[in-house]
Amino acid sequence: MPTVKVRNLKNKEVGEVTLSDAVFGADLNEALIHSALMNFQANARQGTSATKTRGNVSGSGRKLWKQKGTGRARIASLRSPLWKGGGNVHGPQPRDWSYEMPKKMRRGALRSALSERLREGNLIIIDEFAIETAKTKDLVLTLAEMGASAKNLLVDSLDNANLVLSARNVKKTKVTNSYGLNIYDILYHEKLFLSKAAVEELSKILDPKSSDEAAVVEEKPKAKKSAKAEKADAPAEEKPKAKRAAKPKAETAEEGTPEGVTPTEAEVTENE
Repeated sequence: MPTVKVRNLKNKEVGEVTLSDAVFGADLNEALIHSALMNFQANARQGTSATKTRGNVSGSGRKLWKQKGTGRARIASLRSPLWKGGGNVHGPQPRDWSYEMPKKMRRGALRSALSERLREGNLIIIDEFAIETAKTKDLVLTLAEMGASAKNLLVDSLDNANLVLSARNVKKTKVTNSYGLNIYDILYHEKLFLSKAAVEELSKILDPKSSDEAAVVEEKPKAKKSAKAEKADAPAEEKPKAKRAAKPKAETAEEGTPEGVTPTEAEVTENE
C-alpha cells in the first residue's frame, strides 16, 4: 500500500497516511481512460447546433419562370439549395450525443488516473483546508507555497465556504468534492490537492470490493401465504348439498285447512 506524507497549508509535514492499494495503486490503462474521457465529453455536449433546410428559409413559393423556352436552366423554387439564400442540405440538426458507460469502467478509469497522478508526484494530501477568511490573495499565496502549478484541483467538502469563495476567482483552479470528481478534471489539472477526509471518501467510493458487496442482493425469506391463498391452493372438498327448507303453507284462520287445498267429501260429511 502506498504511504504519502500529509502536509498542512504552510507546506509542513504533519504526518503520514496509508492509501488504499486498490484505489491509488492501480495500473495505468490508457485505453480505459480515453474511453471514459470521450464518454464524459459526449455527455457534456449540448447538441443544439442546427441549420435551416429549404422548408425553413423564407422566399417565394411560385415558379420564377416557365420550364421551357427561355434558354435558362429550369428552376422549381427560390428556396432550392442551389440558389444563394436557399436552404442547407444535410446540415447539423439538434440531437442527443450522450451515451451510457458501465459504472465499473468509469470507476476503473478514475482509479487509474489517480494512481498515475500519485506516481508522478502531482497528488498532494492536505491535513485540512482550514481557511480563516475568504480572500483570493491568501489562497494564491498558500498554493504557491505548496508548489502549485498553473492548473490546480482542490478536493474537499463543498460546505467549506471560505475555500469555495477564495478559489472561485483564481484562474484555472477548481474546487470540488469527492462525489463530484470526474476523469476530465483529473486529466486537465496538473496538481491535485486532496484533504484527508476526501481521501477516505474516495477509498470507499472507488474500492471495487465495497461496490461489489453493495451490489449483492440478499435472499429474502418467502412471505407466508394468506389464508385465502392457502384455501385456493388446497384441493377442493366435496361439500354436502344443503337440503332446501320446505316452505310453510299458510292455513286459514277458520277451518285450519291449508290454503289452496280443496277438502275431500269425507271431511265435508264429518264437519256436518
